Amino acid sequence: MKRIAILGPGLIGGSIALALRRAGGSHVTLWARRADAVAEIGNADCADAATDDLQAAVRDADLVVLCVPVGAMAGLAEKIAPVVSRACTVTDVGSVKGPVLAELRPVFSGHANFVGSHPMAGSEHTGLAAASANLFDGTTCIVTPDADTDAAALAAVCEFWKGIGCRVAELPAAEHDECVALVSHLPHLLAAALVNTVTAQNDHAFRVVGPGFRDTTRVASGPPAMWREILRENSAAVLPAIDALIAKLSEFRQILALPGDGHETHDLLAAARAARNRITFPK
Repeated sequence: MKRIAILGPGLIGGSIALALRRAGGSHVTLWARRADAVAEIGNADCADAATDDLQAAVRDADLVVLCVPVGAMAGLAEKIAPVVSRACTVTDVGSVKGPVLAELRPVFSGHANFVGSHPMAGSEHTGLAAASANLFDGTTCIVTPDADTDAAALAAVCEFWKGIGCRVAELPAAEHDECVALVSHLPHLLAAALVNTVTAQNDHAFRVVGPGFRDTTRVASGPPAMWREILRENSAAVLPAIDALIAKLSEFRQILALPGDGHETHDLLAAARAARNRITFPK
């Protein structure tokens, strides 16, 4: 991919631009809606070109990466579809894939090849100032082809993500949404619920928190507007995940209420410890 257009200069878009600059070999254009954001891109020196002219940004691109909120993708897609070349490949970074594919594939049909993506990378921090060339190193990017996905476009998108440090996994969109509901969206809800529980029960407890509470609740510092949209878009998968968590917490509660020496509690904790120790996390 020689010419890459990134639409959206936030944490993810900015980090992609920096990672591409580190890798070399591509001309990167970074698009932003506002003139002040374009100026920020220029000051950060993270792209070969920065513009608020959407059509100019994508016109000659081999690859377009949509790095805007999920709710804004369809509108943006409709504006660029008539402009991109038929040989262009378009991908996205949305953390929900079913709704994105349903909306964007018809828009790009006959105009460009669309392949859904979701890099499992991020931070509780936002904006270009938080971007890092190393954000994707060792992380997983989930790519979500379907029966109609162009094979060459799929290969190009996979190579793109590998080129900036990701390991690539392919999943159907529905399975992606179920998996990320469990390992990304549910943890965010749990972190928020934990902070709100302490606030309601005894906010003086915050004066004595340690690293365990800090690590468990870090993601609760993420932007509420973004997470509200994610949770609503993926509610079909998030709601069963919440029910499963409530059931598991109830199991712990029932066991803790029993008299005895706590063997059942030990068994649940030991099972969780063993399962977590088998997980390979990004470094």
